[in-house]
Amino acid sequence: MKIKVNQKELAKHINKAQKGISSRSTLQILDGILLEAKDNRLKLTGTDLDLSIETYLECEVLEEGSIVANSRIFGDIVKSLPDSEIMLKVEDNNINMTCENSEVNISGNSAEDYPDLPLIIEKNSFKIPMDIFKETTRQVVFATTQDETRPALTGVLLELNKDTISFVALDGYRLALKKLPIETNLDTKLIIPGRSLNEINKILEETEEDMSITISLGYVIFKLGNTTIYSRLLEGQFFNYKDIIREEHETSAIVNKRELQNSLERASLLAREEKANLVKLNISDNRIKIASNTEIGNVNEEITSTQEGEDLNIAFNSRYILEGIRAIDSENIKLNFMGNLNPCIMQGIDDENYTYLVLPVRLAQEDF
Repeated sequence: MKIKVNQKELAKHINKAQKGISSRSTLQILDGILLEAKDNRLKLTGTDLDLSIETYLECEVLEEGSIVANSRIFGDIVKSLPDSEIMLKVEDNNINMTCENSEVNISGNSAEDYPDLPLIIEKNSFKIPMDIFKETTRQVVFATTQDETRPALTGVLLELNKDTISFVALDGYRLALKKLPIETNLDTKLIIPGRSLNEINKILEETEEDMSITISLGYVIFKLGNTTIYSRLLEGQFFNYKDIIREEHETSAIVNKRELQNSLERASLLAREEKANLVKLNISDNRIKIASNTEIGNVNEEITSTQEGEDLNIAFNSRYILEGIRAIDSENIKLNFMGNLNPCIMQGIDDENYTYLVLPVRLAQEDF
């Protein structure tokens, strides 16, 4: 194998392929990136067998061939080389790189030992703008669980139905739901691992250009420009989330998002010193009082609100309620309550397509 390739372009595509490599892999070959040179293109592949990323870049191929290079070492070396043309040669599994006055040699592995990517029979496809997919993923993926004993909840449910796509994540303590209009006649559900979506988001650019999403048996494929991402789907039954999003409320309060977020962040500075991470809210007289009491000290905040319905005392894990508020993009937020034992349901005033639900922490009234 012998190629001439631009240093910046190679570094950019190495960074993409690395997103498919897991630090927890037990197979040494999976620490590497597969390089394949053919037809004046270089293909880079990174995989952990659950997530696979293929990305192409233009280069001058003098001799076709393939090699597996250690991802970290190869990536660090290429990034450190001058912004110029790299001559990359492979002989007997040795990778030689020359760039201006620099010459580097590293050992590689035979491409024959690299696992084949899944053979995909493409079935159903739809398109979505990259920037909208990126923003939607940001708003929901944080609510997935890290508990491997509930594998379906480590992923995000994508539900396509009647020209609508819903993204749903929940972990038993909170739920994030985003609905988008989409042109499709598909009626299906799939669960995409949260890790896959996080890595895809690192690759996606803030552009209105469409990306293609294809659903296959056991896999979902994302095509964005010269990069293709294959993710294994999660099996299992997702929680029936629609049953817990109620329409009726005893108490509602409209507040300025920034004021609420700032007050909760200050209260959480003490709350996180305690195991419960607890903040208490008193909703009355068109005001929300926020309190955090620990052995170290206490914080008391107060913001104005527009209240409807009964007064209420309720408590939350500060991290869970804050992460939902941060995900809402509206200037004002509506908080809906049904007593102090049922979830708080939040929505932006001008964005009913995003819903965040968070369970309260049970406290006796004398603890407020």
